[in-house]
Amino acid sequence: MSPKIHSTKDGSSTLYSDKYNQFYHNPNGAATESIHVFFETPGLTEHLKTAEAITILEIGFGTGLNFLLLADLLKERRINIPVRFYSIEAFPVDTKTAKGFDFSDHIKNEELNSILPDIFHKIEPGMNTLVPIEKLDLELHLFYGTFDEFELEGLQVDHIFHDPFSPEVNEELWTKETFLKLKSFSKLETVLATYCAASKARAAMCAADWHVARAQGALGKREMTLASLSAEKLKEFKRVNEEKLAHRYEIGDFS
Repeated sequence: MSPKIHSTKDGSSTLYSDKYNQFYHNPNGAATESIHVFFETPGLTEHLKTAEAITILEIGFGTGLNFLLLADLLKERRINIPVRFYSIEAFPVDTKTAKGFDFSDHIKNEELNSILPDIFHKIEPGMNTLVPIEKLDLELHLFYGTFDEFELEGLQVDHIFHDPFSPEVNEELWTKETFLKLKSFSKLETVLATYCAASKARAAMCAADWHVARAQGALGKREMTLASLSAEKLKEFKRVNEEKLAHRYEIGDFS
């Protein structure tokens, strides 16, 4: 059964998953939350101004909203550096559902509103490489499969969008093993951002030797989480007690 489209309070679309009994995005504002969590707070918007190239890894392509927002930002600011966007999605939506998405209030370049149905129409199991937007050096590498199946030798990313369903319903993507695997795709300066502020999720990051910090959440959520292999990248944020959380994770406090 296809997930059902809902309009969030900022006018942007999200989906409701019967499988996980959760919305894909914050019902108070899908686009607003994504911009705050993945672009503004971790510094990606600023990084795009100075970087020579950027590689992003997203866990959970979902509706494709984050990719769409990135493309719009690049076009709006006339940024033409090489940007490589890797994303993983185990349950892609069908083309008909994608045609019902509405992000028009948050996309300044209207022509981008039509690219998502075409993306979902073209993908097949395994890795799909698409260049859906003319006049941008932006590639989408969309892996249709599970995170466990995803392997790409040599991948080193600058930003990670950790955007799966919550730890309560999708626990396997919030484990120490998950964050160790993400670490293998990361540079020292890589920043991981997620909407989640659960202590168990943060503890799993700490157990995998990430530095972890609290940040202001979006749309009524008190906090979100940032992580990096470099403590310097988190200097503007309040760090958690990583040693204590890692210990609690290893002794099973969160089981």
